[in-house]
Amino acid sequence: MTREQQREQVICSCIQQQEQIASVAKQEMDSAQQQSNEYGANVDRYDSYRTKMMRSRDMYARQYSNAQTGVRYLQDLLHMPPFDIVEHGACVVTDRQKFLLSIGAGKFIVGHEVWFAISAQTPIYAALRGKKVGDTLVFNGQQQTIREIF
Repeated sequence: MTREQQREQVICSCIQQQEQIASVAKQEMDSAQQQSNEYGANVDRYDSYRTKMMRSRDMYARQYSNAQTGVRYLQDLLHMPPFDIVEHGACVVTDRQKFLLSIGAGKFIVGHEVWFAISAQTPIYAALRGKKVGDTLVFNGQQQTIREIF
């Protein structure tokens, strides 16, 4: 498998995870709205059940929006070529972990391998940034060597 194909496979797996998150958030958002609608007319302006349902709907709406934004951002990464140094958008394989430097999406699975989508705000991102294959870094007292970047 070429570097481009590997990179595409990793990004597509992360996109699938984000699309799943968006789908669940949309279902929950719609469910909260439906429950609020079925509850009936407002009893008073301090109706706690309806307020709870609207807050729930708004929370899921934010999650849905964030997941959709993540999907669009990851799709843009598909158009970038593989990297030779660690920078935003790169896939990095160390002797301990595998990272997609993109959005803070957390753990996801590619084939049978565990990957982590991390954002630029994480400390491990700062430790990896600018490194090349063969470079080492120390993070949380553990040394890691970069094996691949694509």
